[in-house]
Parts: sequence; structure tokens; C-alpha cells
Amino acid sequence: MSEPTDTTTQNGLLPDSDSTTKSVAIEVVEIAELTFEEESDRLHLERKVERMFYEAGKALMELRSRRLYRSTHSTFEEYCRERFGFTHRHVNYLIAGSQVVDNLQTRTNGSQIEVENKTGTNCLQNQTGTNGSQTEVKDKTGTNGCQILPTSERQVRPLTQLEPEQQCEVWQQAVAQAGGKVPSGRIVKDIVQRIQERTKVPNPYRLGEVCQIVVKDNPDLRGKGGCWCIVTQVGDFSCTVAAWDGLYTLKLEHLKPLDYLDMDCEQINSVSERLTRLRNSGKLEQAATSLMQHIGQVKRPYLTPLEEKILSLLEQEYGVGASQSK
Repeated sequence: MSEPTDTTTQNGLLPDSDSTTKSVAIEVVEIAELTFEEESDRLHLERKVERMFYEAGKALMELRSRRLYRSTHSTFEEYCRERFGFTHRHVNYLIAGSQVVDNLQTRTNGSQIEVENKTGTNCLQNQTGTNGSQTEVKDKTGTNGCQILPTSERQVRPLTQLEPEQQCEVWQQAVAQAGGKVPSGRIVKDIVQRIQERTKVPNPYRLGEVCQIVVKDNPDLRGKGGCWCIVTQVGDFSCTVAAWDGLYTLKLEHLKPLDYLDMDCEQINSVSERLTRLRNSGKLEQAATSLMQHIGQVKRPYLTPLEEKILSLLEQEYGVGASQSK
């Protein structure tokens, strides 16, 4: 009865399965613990992977602020699209995300976020645990790995809608909800939505109101600071406005009320309509655009006689005056 067994062994049937099983078992048993230096290297490398979106956002912000693209491209958007394949929206997400991480780092000041698990121990002191950023081993950058920070842009995207103080509070709640680990973007988004619903304040702006554009950190508004605009649509947390060069949908923080009287608002609305007709003619020269920009930046609810003459001259030149539009 032993011969069939020997024959089977020689044919390589069952023994292969047995040896595979033994091999797997040996691999599990023989996993070696990392040395302290290896653990430190691992955390350092993991942290580099986790911070890729942050480093990309910081680099893009510097490239934009220093205009280091100017030797090959006329605009930053064109440069990012051709050099990295990034859309304008993706670039904005990365830059805004890196600013959120900077804010979280500044406000926690390198201290660990205290999260208690059900055993009463600090989840951040788990040496063998889950995310490398939660261990007490310091990486080669000198930062404390126990500081739980975002590892992807999607985790911080919802936070960009909040004020800096709220960003830190929401992030701490998200870390706690994730059990002391890096939370998913869905967890962060859900918390942000709950806060917005709970603290929802009625939009203070109304249709036809004249406001001033506040740039802050919105790259799309570069060069628009101080320009007046007309509210054309009111949303829960934003307004669509008409500026001298087009329509923009802006968060409330990018608008400042000018508190004009109703009569003043009507005058500026009339000017806005005239600028829109000029813009829609689609054949403006640079000189005409510069004159329109000047009118779109006036700090009063009326045009001077000279400004009125200039605007009328442009309307006559391009055939878009009130009389031609009838």
C-alpha cells in the first residue's frame, strides 16, 4: 500500500500542495521584527508617501507665487496642464489642501491629538498599529510621528470650506470617529455637512445688491480685488455675481457688502448691463478691455462725466449702445 503513495509523490501531485502549505506557514512564522533603525526608515518612507499631495501643493504654490513658469508658458494654468497634466481645478485642490495641512500643523503645534479608545488608552501610542504616522518614533524630518495628519487631498477637500479654527476642530472629530486613525474623506465630509446644517446662517445678500470682491486665497480672483460686482443668484453658501469681465460663483467670504442705497444699486446695475453688452460683442481690443477694467474698479456708485463719455464712446465704437440693442 506504500507504493502508490511513493508513485504519487514522484508524480508531484499531493506533495506539492502539502509543501505549499508548509511554505506559507513557514513564511508567517519567520517574519522578522524590524530593528529600531528599520522601523524609523519605514516610517520615514511611509510619511513621504502620505505627504505626496502636501508636497505637491506646496511646490505648486511656490511655482505660482514666484512665477517660475514664465520662461516657457504665459499662464500658470497652461504650464500645469502641459507639464504635469493637471487641470486647473486639481491644482487648486492640491494648493488648498496643503494650506489646510499647514493650518492643522500650526494649531496642533506638533502635539498629538488625544483620542481615547474603548480601553482607555491613547490610540496614538500604539507602537505596532496601523498607520505609521501614529507611532511614537520620530521620522528623519524631526517631526513627531504621533501627529495624525491627512494623507490624501480628498481627506482635506471638505475642510477648505471652513474657517481655520473649524478645520482643526472637524479634523479632531474625524480622527476620533475613525478610532484614532487617519479618517476617510467620507467621514470628514459628513462631519462638515453636519456642522454646516447646524450652523447654517441665511445668506445676507440679495439679488441686485452691489458688493466688492475680496480675493483672499482664491487664485481665480487674482486681479479682481476691490472690483465691484452685482449679485445675480443667491445660494445657501455662495452667490453668483457679475463683474466687469464675467460671472463668478463666490463663497460668502469672498464678498463684502458696499451698503449702497437702492438708487445707487440701480445705477451700478445699469453700468453692469452696459459692460456685459460690450463684453458679449466678442471683438474688444486691449485698450477697450483696459477701460472697462477701470470702470469695473471704481469705488463709488456713479461714473464721472469723463468715465461716462468713455463708456459711451466704446458703445458707439462697437455698436452695442442702448439705442442699437432695441
